[in-house]
Amino acid sequence: MTILDDLRWRGLLHDCTHPDALASHLAAGPVTLYSGFDPTADSLQIGNLVPLTGLRRFQEAGHRPIALAGGATGMIGDPSGRASERQLLSRDQLEANIAGIKGQMVRLLDFDPTLSNQAALLDNATWTAPVSFLDFLRDIGKHFTVNMMVAKESVRARMEDRESGISFTEFSYMLLQAHDFWYLNQKHGCSLQIGGSDQWGNITAGIDLCRKKSATQVFGVSLPLITNADGSKFGKSADSAIWLDPARTSPYRFYQYLIQTEDRDVIDRLKTFTFLPHDEIDAFEAAHAERPHAREAHRALATELTTRVHGETATDDAIRASKVLFGGSIEGLSDKVLSELATEVPNHSLPASEFGSGRSLVDLMVLTGLSQSKGQARKDIQGGGAYLNNERWSDPQAQVTPDALLSGRFLLLRKGKRNYAAVVLEN
Repeated sequence: MTILDDLRWRGLLHDCTHPDALASHLAAGPVTLYSGFDPTADSLQIGNLVPLTGLRRFQEAGHRPIALAGGATGMIGDPSGRASERQLLSRDQLEANIAGIKGQMVRLLDFDPTLSNQAALLDNATWTAPVSFLDFLRDIGKHFTVNMMVAKESVRARMEDRESGISFTEFSYMLLQAHDFWYLNQKHGCSLQIGGSDQWGNITAGIDLCRKKSATQVFGVSLPLITNADGSKFGKSADSAIWLDPARTSPYRFYQYLIQTEDRDVIDRLKTFTFLPHDEIDAFEAAHAERPHAREAHRALATELTTRVHGETATDDAIRASKVLFGGSIEGLSDKVLSELATEVPNHSLPASEFGSGRSLVDLMVLTGLSQSKGQARKDIQGGGAYLNNERWSDPQAQVTPDALLSGRFLLLRKGKRNYAAVVLEN
């Protein structure tokens, strides 16, 4: 099966220029391809894994991927998929963002120098910054008509919005991305660009520039933008984006986002984001149809993707933390995992001096809001619905001593099956 066949099977081949010629080009030997990532933040989001995983799929098929950090294009802002102008970032912010996303790209592609198709990591500011404005207009701008640029969907949609419109700055973005493709073709032999379907206009602009400026045929492949079954954007939780940086989105929350994938989406997500063979995914699909409550496909998706982004240790910790919040044993959890757990449930900071030699369980139930009053707390405890560190406590007179503290400063309380709260001692 060819790489294009695999993309089709996975539902990832949204559009393709000259598909027959591209198939022949890929079959003739290894090619160099690229995808660009503008540093709009200091971390990539989970949606960026679609093109990054696409690069890795081509690398696994023997081709050489280039991950391009947009140090130059990031200063302009891509109008694609935007209803309004992006806020321009300072050079210092861009440099900090590039440093962040480069570290993530390095983990997701294979940069082993012994490989003939070793991945490369480039920054388009390297070749764009030295070009003067007049030289750019003469050497690049002359190959584009305004008519052609206006016809691109990303530009036309913004021009039709009378309130926001589009600035000349963002209007020029297409030329910069086209210049990237031409430069990479000339200097690195790059003959294929891949990107999200919202990048199709920019991709084809680069193809046109290579043909007009160098009489070279290059190719483009677009990948679908991933949305949830309800039409919402994949990678957006109720309150924030799902980031690849563990400081922004903890491995636990990353894992939870994936394991809570809608039933009707989970098989598509396995095809999109994992490298599992077709027959294994088919087996998960059959199992999911027969016993969806078992959530085997969900666990496979969450485990595969969290491991690829955060590593095995972080994934194991996330799985253990998930089990804890479903009543599993809390024994042996690291301080780091306990800290993450404490942020995932309602938590209350308590000065260590106020805890002293201990507090009553009744006080802690009221302090954390699990019970509305001391009287209610006593009833909850007597009724068998109070848990400390996932162990049931039934004595309303019980005192919680420092021996119960996890890692010397955490307490995990629960009322009933799912109502958790944490107490964190602070010095």
